[in-house]
Amino acid sequence: TRPGLGCRELVSRNLSKILPGLCHDITDWVESTRVKASQLLYTLLLHAEDHITQHMELLLRTLYQACSDEESEVVKNSVKAAELIGMFVSPKVSLKLITPAFEQTPKASCVMVLAAVIRGSPKEILQPHVTQLGTTLSQAGVCQRSEEVFYMEQLLYCVQALIEVCQEDCREISLQLMKVLVTIMAIPSSEDLKEKVEKTMSSLAEVQQLESFHCLYKQHIIHLLEWVSVSCEGWTCYSPEVLQFEVITTHSGPVIGEALDDFILVLKTGLQPNKDPQMRLKLFTVLSQLLQKASETINSQGLFPSYLETVIKDILAPNLQWHAGRTAAAIHATAVLCLWALIHCEMLSPKEILRVKDELMPQVIASMDEDSKITRLMACRIVDVFLKVCGRQFDADKFRNTYTEVLKRLDDASCDVRLAAAHTLANWFKCLKDSDVKSSMEGHVEFLYQELLVHLDDPDENLQKAVLEVLKEGSILYPDLLVREIEVAVHKHQTPDYCNQLLHHIQSAKESA
Repeated sequence: TRPGLGCRELVSRNLSKILPGLCHDITDWVESTRVKASQLLYTLLLHAEDHITQHMELLLRTLYQACSDEESEVVKNSVKAAELIGMFVSPKVSLKLITPAFEQTPKASCVMVLAAVIRGSPKEILQPHVTQLGTTLSQAGVCQRSEEVFYMEQLLYCVQALIEVCQEDCREISLQLMKVLVTIMAIPSSEDLKEKVEKTMSSLAEVQQLESFHCLYKQHIIHLLEWVSVSCEGWTCYSPEVLQFEVITTHSGPVIGEALDDFILVLKTGLQPNKDPQMRLKLFTVLSQLLQKASETINSQGLFPSYLETVIKDILAPNLQWHAGRTAAAIHATAVLCLWALIHCEMLSPKEILRVKDELMPQVIASMDEDSKITRLMACRIVDVFLKVCGRQFDADKFRNTYTEVLKRLDDASCDVRLAAAHTLANWFKCLKDSDVKSSMEGHVEFLYQELLVHLDDPDENLQKAVLEVLKEGSILYPDLLVREIEVAVHKHQTPDYCNQLLHHIQSAKESA
């Protein structure tokens, strides 16, 4: 309720005498004094109305200080006082005095005061200044000034206030507000803050009569990617743009599939081997995440396969080469995961595999010696797929190099890797059976029989069964040779059961033939 005329007149006549002392008391060292002073400030501003315009500089200085007070009551009253500034002082005056604070090093209290002023302002009076506010908030010096959660929360409240007051007028600064929201979401913070940002994005979409925040990304995805990628040549693991790029690509859902030109260009630039290793690891993790749900993200429009050659030759291949160090090993592991994801979701077609096998096969085989269990497992699976697709076209050297490395994995510390290696060797035998170089590989097949018979007596029953299946597949090549090897090995085994099953299988195969 508006105070009476007499009270308003009395306050406006004496405001210049009371205000300096009151502003001093609001920063007093005694807590109760600060609380009372902040309550009185609100009451005075409510009575003074537009007469407070001439005292704006003193008021703003005081509010900046009071809004960073440790006592929540002081902050609460100061924010209410700032809302009255929005109500009674023309934005032309108030914003002219507030925005210079953002050109230096803005504090959380400055952003808090601006949010309160926006909240208190009538829509029609604030409308001409919407563009200026959007530009101010989206400046790198404002939205990227700090990773402090409290500062980012105040920035978020500022955006919320703009959406709440200006409603559909926010359409003209939609891109700037999206930049601010992406930056807030990019800081390492609690899930709670991320949820608030997502709700704010949904509100921004709603005032523009859009279905969801994905429609906002659809409007702005190209501009957002251009905004973060301007400096991608010089990105390091400390660049805020790397985290912003992660938010844009992973949070935009299917929309990223419409901006693959810019997306692939950033990856190609940032994932060169001479770039910062930690930053490359971050970008690879993003790519790996997206590939795991490719049909809902980067391949939502079915356009990703046309970029496969660039992804494999310019992004994956250079990073599959071995380099010393933990970070390099992590990058290598993620590159192998990305390659497996491409194969697993069938984006890398048999035709594509034929084109890239010569470039990738040696590096994938070398990956089977990595320290990381997951890398060794994925490498075994990738070699298995390569054998299925193009193994019959291998020459003798490729057959030899492949089986010698895969065979080592039967002694792996991981049960999963051993089983994957056994499955790969079964496919190796299938490919050799139909190959032109079969006759020149007899000595290698004999050696492989001997080694597999050792593993047929493994303590792990699952591996025994897997190796039995491998030897059944391999028995087609040289059955008599395998029988001789079984007769030599059977007496060394703890139990002859698996050897007898294998002999029975060979005998049955001969009879049916």
